[in-house]
Amino acid sequence: MKAFAELFTTIDQTTKTSLKTKALASFFQTADEFDRLWTIALFSGRRPKRAVTTTQLREWAAEVGGIPLWLLEESYPIVGDLAETIALTLPPPNRDSDLSLTHWITELKSLATIDIDQRKARILDAWDQLDPTERFLFNKLITGGFRIGVSQKLMTRALAQATGQDESSLAHRLMGAWTPETTTYHALIEAEDVEADDSRPYPFYLAYQLEDGPEALGAPEDWQAEWKWDGIRGQIILRNGAHHVWSRGEELMTDRFPEFARLTDFLPSGIVLDGEIVAWDGTQPFPFNTLQARIGRKSVPKKLLEDAPVILLAYDLLEHEGQDLRDLPLQERRARMDTVLNDLPDEAPIQAAPPLPFDTWDALTQTRATARDHRAEGLMLKRKDSPYQSGRKKGDWWKWKLDPLTVDAVMIYAQQGHGRRANLFTDFTFAVWDGNDLVPFTKAYSGLTDEEFRQITAWVRKNTQQRFGPVRQVTPHHVFEIAFEGIHASPRHKSGIALRFPRMSRWRHDKPLQEANTLDDLKELLETYG
Repeated sequence: MKAFAELFTTIDQTTKTSLKTKALASFFQTADEFDRLWTIALFSGRRPKRAVTTTQLREWAAEVGGIPLWLLEESYPIVGDLAETIALTLPPPNRDSDLSLTHWITELKSLATIDIDQRKARILDAWDQLDPTERFLFNKLITGGFRIGVSQKLMTRALAQATGQDESSLAHRLMGAWTPETTTYHALIEAEDVEADDSRPYPFYLAYQLEDGPEALGAPEDWQAEWKWDGIRGQIILRNGAHHVWSRGEELMTDRFPEFARLTDFLPSGIVLDGEIVAWDGTQPFPFNTLQARIGRKSVPKKLLEDAPVILLAYDLLEHEGQDLRDLPLQERRARMDTVLNDLPDEAPIQAAPPLPFDTWDALTQTRATARDHRAEGLMLKRKDSPYQSGRKKGDWWKWKLDPLTVDAVMIYAQQGHGRRANLFTDFTFAVWDGNDLVPFTKAYSGLTDEEFRQITAWVRKNTQQRFGPVRQVTPHHVFEIAFEGIHASPRHKSGIALRFPRMSRWRHDKPLQEANTLDDLKELLETYG
């Protein structure tokens, strides 16, 4: 654990990617094999399940620290991190230990099988032999919130440096449903002939946002255009008679979309398709909120299957007949995909997402303007000769989204942020006019500069009307322009409306309170774009 704590300290004390990579690479070269495996797992989102509630941790930490619980609770929003708040609350340890990261993770996993009194005794015993940094990391692991400023991509780059292997090859090895309990470091990283898990996806190729027009990209004939669908990016894998569905976030979602089990009846084995999972009305996608009803469901009731049937709008073929096609040009991969999907029956839950014809960039700009009519967010632009790369690479794939929808709204509630913004008010609730009343309709917490957050924080502290725990009701005064990607009806909200990806795009110092938008304005947007 000490070596892992030293790694964390090095990473935490620098903003330079090169130094973080160097520290991780050194750790992978020198650490115990089991600790290496668990470090890879942690930085790729494979964390042990939480066996203790945060309420229990707060109570035990206050008890051990000899402070009232309310004081710990008041300290938490100021510190901005529960694991750190607890680590700071505890008294110095009475003894020292040099047990490994793997030991402490194994200890945490064992908590699920014992009663609450034994869990408490085990955690207090751990706190009594770990130094403050080790306690912080231990607490992070307990709460299941292990995120310490290292992306999976950076971790993979460091692992490539440590092992001398190709980064894209390692990225593929690290995909899939493995856990430290089901593999070894040698089998995952070092083995010459790793037998790929049948469910293993490929690392997703991600596009950059095109900020200006496409004219700088060169000749239009070198590019393929597609709708940027508003669904879930996913890969569907058909291998050895089974199917698997992965999201871009590397989450196995097979059980959530049982429709795709039928693909084994229509397509041969040895295929991996990349595309967008959408709820489909027969001619175009339903609004995203229709699909959202299914995202969090481990099992899908029959009515929901009928109300929100899904298909894959496929736009790339990554594997065919068991052969990795990613190095082939997009144009060739696309031609093979069209051949594979040609003449499928209507009941097959898959369609090839058609490229959009265009001869000039001006013509494509006009097509882009109609994206919302097709329930799309904008366009994707892909160079026809591009290979399918790993991660976000600039140059060959671009997303050209529509400008967001906007409304002007009044800030009525404010809440402090977390982490480095723990001393600032950054989370706000906004309202629009309904007659003479302000009706809340959305929350937003991004879009302002640090200086603007400091200004609004000073104002909130002077203009608080009431407090509701961490939330402050403020005097209605400030108008903000709220940008968002979509709008839909929502019976869970008092306004009856919910926004997709709301954020603050401007602080409207120029606009008086009375000129903010109305609920009727939102309803008109809902009729047009919902």
